[in-house]
Amino acid sequence: MLPASELVAGFASGAYDPVDAFDASVAAVKALDGEVNAMVMVDEAAGAASARESAARWKVGSPLSPVDGVPVTIKDIILTRGWPTLRGSRLVDEAGPWPDDSPATARLRESGAVIFGKNTTPEFGWKGVTDSLRHGVTRNPWDPSRTTGGSSGGAAATTALGMGTWSVGTDGGGSVRIPGSFSGIVGLKPTYGQVPVWPASAYGTLSHIGPMARTVRDCALLLDVLAQPDPRDWSCLPAPITSYADGLDGGVRGLRVAFSPDLGYGRNDPEVEAAVRSAVDVLASSGAVVDEVALELDDPADAFHTLWFAGAAKVLRAYGDDALERVDPVLAQAVSSFGLSATAADFLDATAVRMALGERMGELHRSYDVLITPTMPITAFAAGQAAPDGWPSQLWPSWTPYTYPFNMTQQPALTLPCGFSEDGLPIGLQVVGPRFADALVLRVGQAYEQATDWHTRRPPLLG
Repeated sequence: MLPASELVAGFASGAYDPVDAFDASVAAVKALDGEVNAMVMVDEAAGAASARESAARWKVGSPLSPVDGVPVTIKDIILTRGWPTLRGSRLVDEAGPWPDDSPATARLRESGAVIFGKNTTPEFGWKGVTDSLRHGVTRNPWDPSRTTGGSSGGAAATTALGMGTWSVGTDGGGSVRIPGSFSGIVGLKPTYGQVPVWPASAYGTLSHIGPMARTVRDCALLLDVLAQPDPRDWSCLPAPITSYADGLDGGVRGLRVAFSPDLGYGRNDPEVEAAVRSAVDVLASSGAVVDEVALELDDPADAFHTLWFAGAAKVLRAYGDDALERVDPVLAQAVSSFGLSATAADFLDATAVRMALGERMGELHRSYDVLITPTMPITAFAAGQAAPDGWPSQLWPSWTPYTYPFNMTQQPALTLPCGFSEDGLPIGLQVVGPRFADALVLRVGQAYEQATDWHTRRPPLLG
C-alpha cells in the first residue's frame, strides 16, 4: 500500500526492491480479487521477469525512469502486446497474436513499470458501472455488495486494495472519476490530447486516458509517464516541459475558486452535499478565495447521448448485423434508441451544444482558476445494477451529472476522496480546471489532500 513516491525511495536505498513490490501486489490479488472480481487476467511470469529486470537496474543505479519497478495494471480497453484486449465483450475473439501496445502501455514499458495484469470493464467501456456478460460483476472494495462504478471499475478496485500501486483507466464520460469517487481513490481525466489514444476511440474526442492512484502525487507521477506524444495519435499534445510533480505543493493561497454544488441541474444526497461543502471550507481555510456560483447550466445529457451512442453504434457495427442480440441488453436498447437513429444533423446539433458549453466554461475560467463540484451526487449503489433502485432512467448519465460535461469540454477534472457516508462509503470531490491546466488541478487536489486524512483510510477488506 506504499505510494509510488515512497516505493521508489526504498528501491533506491536498497530497503526493498521491485520484486518485493510485485510479490506484494500479486499476493493482494490472490487474497482479495475473489471478493471484488477486478482482474481479467494476471501474467505472473511476465510480471516477475519485469520486476527482476528492474531490480537489477536499481542495484547498479541505472533505473530507466524515476518510477522504474512500480507495479501497475491496465484497463482491458487498452492494447497490451501479447495479451488479449477483450473489452469486456463476448463479441471479441481472444485469438492472437495481439502484436501492439497502445501509447499508454508503450510509455509504461519504457519507464520500467512492472505491468502484470488487466482490469475488468463493462462491454466496450460503455457505462458507469462495471459488469459484463463476459466477466461478471465487479464489486466495491469498501462494501462488496455495492458497485465500484465504471467503466474503469476494475482499475479503481485494484488500486484501492493494493493490487498494484497504479492503474490506467479510460474516461469518456466519467469512467475514471465515477469509480474513483465510489472507491475512495484519486483519478484524473487529463486535458484531451495530453495522453495519446490509439487506436482512435469510436467515441471520438470524448474519450480520454487517465491515471488512477491512491494519492494525488502518485497520480502526477503516473501522468508524467503517460503524457508523452505518440505519432499514431495526430491529436496528441506536445510533451510537458516539467514534471507534474513540480509545484505540486504550491498550495491554494490566493487562488480563485468557484464552487457549484449542482451545476444548475443536479441534485445531491445530503451526505454528499455536506461532505463537499466541508471540503470547500478546507480550501477556503487554506487561503483560497471561494465563491459559490449559480451556473444555471442546462443539462447537456441529450446531446451527450447522441454523441456517445452514435459511437457505440459504430463499435457494434464492426461485429455484424446480429451484434445487438449478443451484447448487454441495456446497451442494445440505448444504441437502438439513440445511436442508430442519429442523423448527421443530430450529431452536428449535439456538437453545437458541446461548443456552447465549452464557451460557457471558458468564460467562467476568466474569473476563476478552478471549479469545485461533487464528483458524484450519490454514493455507491447495489452491485449488478445499471442504476440505483427506483431511479427514473437506466442510462448512467442520469445519475452522474457532474462528470460527462467535462468530457464534452475536454477540461482536466480530478476526483479525490473528501469523506464517507454513515454506512462507510466514499464520497468524491471534483476539481475542474481550464484546458491545459492539469498541473493546477493537481496542485489544488494536493493542497486538499495534505489538509485532510481521507486518502489514508483503508477498505475493510484489508482488515
